[in-house]
Amino acid sequence: MDNDITRNIVFTLMYLRRFLLETAIAFLVTTGLLYWFSPDILAFLQAYLNQKLAFFGVMEPILALLKLASVGALLLLAPWILWRVAQALEAVLGISRRFAMIFVFTGLMLFYVGAAFCLFVTLPFGIDFLLGYQSAQIRPVISIGKFINFVGFFLLGFGLIFELPLFMTLTCKVGLCGYRVFAKYRRYAILIIAIVAAVLTPTPDVVNMSLMALPLYLLYEAGILIARFTSPSSSHLDNI
Repeated sequence: MDNDITRNIVFTLMYLRRFLLETAIAFLVTTGLLYWFSPDILAFLQAYLNQKLAFFGVMEPILALLKLASVGALLLLAPWILWRVAQALEAVLGISRRFAMIFVFTGLMLFYVGAAFCLFVTLPFGIDFLLGYQSAQIRPVISIGKFINFVGFFLLGFGLIFELPLFMTLTCKVGLCGYRVFAKYRRYAILIIAIVAAVLTPTPDVVNMSLMALPLYLLYEAGILIARFTSPSSSHLDNI
Protein backbone atom coordinates (compact mmCIF):
# COMPACT_ATOMS: atom_id res chain seq x y z
CA MET A 1 0.00 0.00 0.00
CA ASP A 2 2.76 2.42 0.95
CA ASN A 3 4.65 1.49 -2.21
CA ASP A 4 1.57 2.28 -4.31
CA ILE A 5 1.17 5.68 -2.66
CA THR A 6 4.87 6.46 -3.14
CA ARG A 7 4.69 5.35 -6.76
CA ASN A 8 1.67 7.59 -7.39
CA ILE A 9 3.37 10.58 -5.79
CA VAL A 10 6.55 10.07 -7.84
CA PHE A 11 4.52 9.60 -11.02
CA THR A 12 2.53 12.77 -10.29
CA LEU A 13 5.68 14.82 -9.64
CA MET A 14 7.34 13.53 -12.82
CA TYR A 15 4.23 14.31 -14.85
CA LEU A 16 4.00 17.77 -13.30
CA ARG A 17 7.64 18.46 -14.09
CA ARG A 18 7.18 17.41 -17.71
CA PHE A 19 3.95 19.38 -18.00
CA LEU A 20 5.55 22.58 -16.67
CA LEU A 21 8.57 22.19 -18.97
CA GLU A 22 6.43 21.57 -22.05
CA THR A 23 4.11 24.44 -21.14
CA ALA A 24 7.02 26.84 -20.67
CA ILE A 25 8.53 25.91 -24.04
CA ALA A 26 5.18 26.11 -25.85
CA PHE A 27 4.42 29.44 -24.16
CA LEU A 28 7.75 30.99 -25.15
CA VAL A 29 7.53 29.77 -28.76
CA THR A 30 3.91 30.89 -29.19
CA THR A 31 4.63 34.26 -27.57
CA GLY A 32 7.57 34.76 -29.95
CA LEU A 33 5.43 33.97 -32.98
CA LEU A 34 2.55 36.17 -31.86
CA TYR A 35 4.88 39.07 -31.15
CA TRP A 36 5.09 39.76 -34.89
CA PHE A 37 1.30 40.04 -35.07
CA SER A 38 0.88 41.96 -31.81
CA PRO A 39 0.86 45.43 -33.49
CA ASP A 40 -2.13 44.32 -35.59
CA ILE A 41 -3.86 42.87 -32.51
CA LEU A 42 -3.23 46.10 -30.62
CA ALA A 43 -4.61 48.15 -33.52
CA PHE A 44 -7.78 46.02 -33.47
CA LEU A 45 -8.23 46.49 -29.71
CA GLN A 46 -7.65 50.23 -30.02
CA ALA A 47 -10.20 50.56 -32.79
CA TYR A 48 -12.73 48.27 -31.14
CA LEU A 49 -12.50 49.95 -27.73
CA ASN A 50 -12.02 53.40 -29.29
CA GLN A 51 -8.85 54.27 -27.39
CA LYS A 52 -5.84 56.44 -28.16
CA LEU A 53 -2.73 55.26 -26.36
CA ALA A 54 0.53 56.85 -25.28
CA PHE A 55 3.76 55.58 -23.74
CA PHE A 56 5.99 57.11 -21.10
CA GLY A 57 9.15 55.06 -21.38
CA VAL A 58 11.54 53.96 -24.11
CA MET A 59 10.92 50.26 -23.50
CA GLU A 60 7.19 50.49 -22.71
CA PRO A 61 5.87 49.80 -26.26
CA ILE A 62 8.09 46.71 -26.67
CA LEU A 63 7.17 45.35 -23.24
CA ALA A 64 3.49 46.06 -23.86
CA LEU A 65 3.56 44.15 -27.15
CA LEU A 66 5.29 41.25 -25.40
CA LYS A 67 2.56 41.23 -22.75
CA LEU A 68 -0.08 41.26 -25.47
CA ALA A 69 1.64 38.37 -27.25
CA SER A 70 1.83 36.42 -23.98
CA VAL A 71 -1.91 36.90 -23.34
CA GLY A 72 -2.61 35.72 -26.88
CA ALA A 73 -0.35 32.71 -26.32
CA LEU A 74 -2.29 31.68 -23.22
CA LEU A 75 -5.56 32.02 -25.13
CA LEU A 76 -4.25 29.90 -28.00
CA LEU A 77 -2.63 27.28 -25.76
CA ALA A 78 -5.78 26.74 -23.69
CA PRO A 79 -6.86 23.61 -25.69
CA TRP A 80 -3.46 21.97 -25.28
CA ILE A 81 -3.21 22.89 -21.58
CA LEU A 82 -6.67 21.50 -20.87
CA TRP A 83 -5.88 18.30 -22.75
CA ARG A 84 -2.70 17.77 -20.73
CA VAL A 85 -4.61 18.43 -17.50
CA ALA A 86 -7.25 15.89 -18.58
CA GLN A 87 -4.52 13.33 -19.28
CA ALA A 88 -3.11 13.92 -15.80
CA LEU A 89 -6.54 13.47 -14.21
CA GLU A 90 -7.01 10.28 -16.19
CA ALA A 91 -3.65 8.87 -15.15
CA VAL A 92 -3.53 10.02 -11.52
CA LEU A 93 -7.18 10.05 -10.44
CA GLY A 94 -8.42 7.31 -12.76
CA ILE A 95 -11.20 9.24 -14.51
CA SER A 96 -12.52 7.68 -17.70
CA ARG A 97 -11.38 8.66 -21.19
CA ARG A 98 -14.95 9.72 -21.98
CA PHE A 99 -15.04 12.09 -19.02
CA ALA A 100 -11.59 13.43 -19.99
CA MET A 101 -12.86 14.31 -23.47
CA ILE A 102 -15.96 15.96 -22.01
CA PHE A 103 -13.69 17.82 -19.58
CA VAL A 104 -11.60 19.26 -22.43
CA PHE A 105 -14.55 20.19 -24.64
CA THR A 106 -16.55 21.80 -21.82
CA GLY A 107 -13.50 23.57 -20.41
CA LEU A 108 -12.67 25.11 -23.79
CA MET A 109 -16.23 26.20 -24.39
CA LEU A 110 -16.52 27.85 -20.97
CA PHE A 111 -13.08 29.50 -21.20
CA TYR A 112 -13.67 31.06 -24.61
CA VAL A 113 -17.26 32.04 -23.79
CA GLY A 114 -15.97 33.84 -20.69
CA ALA A 115 -13.24 35.64 -22.65
CA ALA A 116 -15.70 36.58 -25.41
CA PHE A 117 -18.24 37.81 -22.85
CA CYS A 118 -15.55 40.03 -21.36
CA LEU A 119 -14.42 41.37 -24.74
CA PHE A 120 -17.83 42.08 -26.23
CA VAL A 121 -19.88 42.98 -23.15
CA THR A 122 -17.93 43.89 -20.02
CA LEU A 123 -14.92 45.77 -21.39
CA PRO A 124 -16.83 48.20 -23.66
CA PHE A 125 -19.30 49.07 -20.90
CA GLY A 126 -16.58 49.30 -18.28
CA ILE A 127 -14.20 51.48 -20.26
CA ASP A 128 -16.98 53.84 -21.34
CA PHE A 129 -18.05 54.19 -17.71
CA LEU A 130 -14.52 54.80 -16.40
CA LEU A 131 -13.74 57.36 -19.09
CA GLY A 132 -17.04 59.11 -18.52
CA TYR A 133 -15.38 61.23 -15.82
CA GLN A 134 -13.39 63.22 -18.37
CA SER A 135 -14.27 66.84 -19.01
CA ALA A 136 -13.06 69.82 -20.99
CA GLN A 137 -10.41 70.40 -18.32
CA ILE A 138 -9.52 66.73 -17.67
CA ARG A 139 -8.57 64.49 -20.57
CA PRO A 140 -7.40 60.88 -20.15
CA VAL A 141 -3.94 59.86 -21.35
CA ILE A 142 -3.87 56.06 -21.32
CA SER A 143 -0.56 54.25 -21.18
CA ILE A 144 -0.15 51.40 -23.65
CA GLY A 145 1.30 49.23 -20.91
CA LYS A 146 -1.59 49.80 -18.49
CA PHE A 147 -4.08 49.29 -21.32
CA ILE A 148 -2.62 45.86 -22.15
CA ASN A 149 -2.51 44.93 -18.45
CA PHE A 150 -6.13 45.96 -18.04
CA VAL A 151 -7.46 44.11 -21.09
CA GLY A 152 -5.30 41.02 -20.61
CA PHE A 153 -6.17 40.63 -16.93
CA PHE A 154 -9.91 40.76 -17.56
CA LEU A 155 -9.85 38.49 -20.63
CA LEU A 156 -7.97 35.74 -18.81
CA GLY A 157 -9.81 36.36 -15.54
CA PHE A 158 -13.24 35.99 -17.09
CA GLY A 159 -12.11 32.90 -19.01
CA LEU A 160 -10.95 31.22 -15.80
CA ILE A 161 -13.96 32.30 -13.72
CA PHE A 162 -16.34 30.79 -16.28
CA GLU A 163 -14.75 27.38 -15.57
CA LEU A 164 -16.74 27.27 -12.32
CA PRO A 165 -19.19 24.47 -13.36
CA LEU A 166 -16.30 22.34 -14.57
CA PHE A 167 -14.46 22.76 -11.26
CA MET A 168 -17.58 21.87 -9.29
CA THR A 169 -18.26 18.80 -11.39
CA LEU A 170 -14.66 17.63 -11.11
CA THR A 171 -14.58 17.95 -7.31
CA CYS A 172 -17.72 15.81 -7.10
CA LYS A 173 -16.47 13.34 -9.71
CA VAL A 174 -13.25 12.57 -7.82
CA GLY A 175 -15.08 12.30 -4.51
CA LEU A 176 -13.93 15.44 -2.70
CA CYS A 177 -17.51 16.38 -1.90
CA GLY A 178 -21.08 15.75 -3.00
CA TYR A 179 -23.23 18.01 -5.14
CA ARG A 180 -25.55 18.62 -2.17
CA VAL A 181 -22.72 20.48 -0.45
CA PHE A 182 -22.79 23.14 -3.16
CA ALA A 183 -26.57 23.38 -2.86
CA LYS A 184 -26.39 23.55 0.93
CA TYR A 185 -23.95 26.47 0.91
CA ARG A 186 -25.64 28.36 -1.92
CA ARG A 187 -26.11 31.52 0.15
CA TYR A 188 -22.39 31.71 0.86
CA ALA A 189 -21.66 31.06 -2.81
CA ILE A 190 -23.86 34.02 -3.74
CA LEU A 191 -21.89 36.24 -1.36
CA ILE A 192 -18.58 35.06 -2.84
CA ILE A 193 -19.92 35.57 -6.37
CA ALA A 194 -20.88 39.14 -5.48
CA ILE A 195 -17.39 39.81 -4.11
CA VAL A 196 -15.71 38.27 -7.17
CA ALA A 197 -17.96 40.30 -9.47
CA ALA A 198 -17.05 43.48 -7.59
CA VAL A 199 -13.33 42.70 -7.95
CA LEU A 200 -13.32 41.51 -11.56
CA THR A 201 -15.66 44.03 -13.14
CA PRO A 202 -13.77 47.18 -14.16
CA THR A 203 -16.40 49.52 -12.73
CA PRO A 204 -18.16 49.65 -9.33
CA ASP A 205 -21.65 50.33 -10.67
CA VAL A 206 -24.48 47.83 -10.14
CA VAL A 207 -25.12 47.28 -13.85
CA ASN A 208 -21.61 46.08 -14.64
CA MET A 209 -21.44 43.99 -11.47
CA SER A 210 -24.72 42.35 -12.47
CA LEU A 211 -23.31 41.55 -15.91
CA MET A 212 -20.69 39.45 -14.12
CA ALA A 213 -22.62 38.20 -11.09
CA LEU A 214 -25.71 36.91 -12.92
CA PRO A 215 -23.79 34.65 -15.37
CA LEU A 216 -21.64 33.38 -12.49
CA TYR A 217 -24.71 32.48 -10.44
CA LEU A 218 -26.27 30.69 -13.42
CA LEU A 219 -22.99 28.83 -13.93
CA TYR A 220 -23.02 27.85 -10.25
CA GLU A 221 -26.52 26.44 -10.55
CA ALA A 222 -25.52 24.67 -13.77
CA GLY A 223 -22.53 23.19 -11.94
CA ILE A 224 -24.83 21.75 -9.24
CA LEU A 225 -27.12 20.26 -11.87
CA ILE A 226 -24.29 18.75 -13.93
CA ALA A 227 -22.51 17.40 -10.85
CA ARG A 228 -25.73 15.74 -9.73
CA PHE A 229 -25.92 13.63 -12.88
CA THR A 230 -22.21 12.97 -13.45
CA SER A 231 -20.79 12.35 -9.95
CA PRO A 232 -21.11 9.09 -8.01
CA SER A 233 -23.84 9.15 -5.41
CA SER A 234 -22.38 8.84 -1.96
CA SER A 235 -24.23 10.07 1.11
CA HIS A 236 -21.12 10.63 3.26
CA LEU A 237 -19.79 13.17 0.72
CA ASP A 238 -22.81 15.37 1.28
CA ASN A 239 -21.74 16.05 4.85
CA ILE A 240 -18.25 17.32 3.96
